Amino acid sequence: MIGLMSALEAEAADLIAAMAAEGEVRTELRHGRPLRFGSLAGCPVVLGLSGVGKVAAAMTATVMVDLADTIIFVGTAGALAKAVQPGDLVVATALLQHDLDPRPLFPRWHQPELGLARFAPTPVVTQALLEAADQAVAVRPWPGAEMGLSQPRRHAGLIVSGDLFINSTELAWRLRNDLPDALAVEMEGAAVAQVCTAAGRPFGVVRIVSDRANGRASVDFSQFVSTVAARVDHDVVVGAVRRLTAV
Repeated sequence: MIGLMSALEAEAADLIAAMAAEGEVRTELRHGRPLRFGSLAGCPVVLGLSGVGKVAAAMTATVMVDLADTIIFVGTAGALAKAVQPGDLVVATALLQHDLDPRPLFPRWHQPELGLARFAPTPVVTQALLEAADQAVAVRPWPGAEMGLSQPRRHAGLIVSGDLFINSTELAWRLRNDLPDALAVEMEGAAVAQVCTAAGRPFGVVRIVSDRANGRASVDFSQFVSTVAARVDHDVVVGAVRRLTAV
């Protein structure tokens, strides 16, 4: 079984619809976490909505690792790197909690229990997401064209997470200065990565960029999620699931 996670139901709306189209979807609440069991692309899946933030994501991931063989987290993020623009896809090759600072006891960003600052997604899952993302960004007509977004690109690299919504130029600048290789910022991925790493569960993270993380979003978030993100999330996840189950 593959576990799928998103922070918000709107981000997973097309995935939920696709599961319903394939057959019965069973809903269940475990430790306060809403779960949906069904199938996607012919593969058994469980979809969990984490809610916003690292604690909520870690709680949901802790439930999910007991149910699924592999975890995929999908959703939106803000861009940090100049080359990353709204509509682009970022596949994580590393994840870090940018607001974790245990100095002077331990180095900045360091998780002493696991001896890591950066968490590495599982290569086979990442490769499936990369291939699926490449296919998704090549789709024409591009859904984002309806909102004036140019044809997207796929990126791979560091995604950083924290319990702070980055919506000002100053905050974004600080992150770029501290972590110059960070491509995007969000609020859940690194927490999921920590849980999966501790549990020995394969995982991957992919994000579609909704804005430049500077308080001057070029698109309306709600419209972006419903018009672009939910559709692209679906296409990438389905593509990745097909590749993983074909291995």
